[in-house]
Amino acid sequence: MKTKHFLELADLKQIMAAAEAEALKNNWPVTIAIVDDGANLLMLQRLDGAAPISAHIAPAKAKTAALGRRESRIYEEVINGGRTSFLSAPTLEGMLEGGVPIVKDGQVIGAVGVSGVKSNEDAQIARAGIAAIGL
Repeated sequence: MKTKHFLELADLKQIMAAAEAEALKNNWPVTIAIVDDGANLLMLQRLDGAAPISAHIAPAKAKTAALGRRESRIYEEVINGGRTSFLSAPTLEGMLEGGVPIVKDGQVIGAVGVSGVKSNEDAQIARAGIAAIGL
């Protein structure tokens, strides 16, 4: 039998604070979402000035990263590479860069999704949040 790690409220607060700090440091108005390994929304924060649509896109990116067990940018690359039929994949809505899985001991325990600036900047914010808990 395996031991399963999971995110606790203290982890969520650390991730969110670090992601917010990265966004604010760069003056990036974004929405940040954190989900568990089953893509259930655990925390959402829309910073001042972030577009309303980002509150829908950030959780979608996080959910895609959690369920797919990989960064959401992988799906974007597959689609941009010509495999447009992948757009019909069920449940995956956030197939854009900016969703990053949270991995502990080789297991995905959740994901962070960010939306509001360039996709690589969204991913930078997500990674900064995850790094705050030492992963």
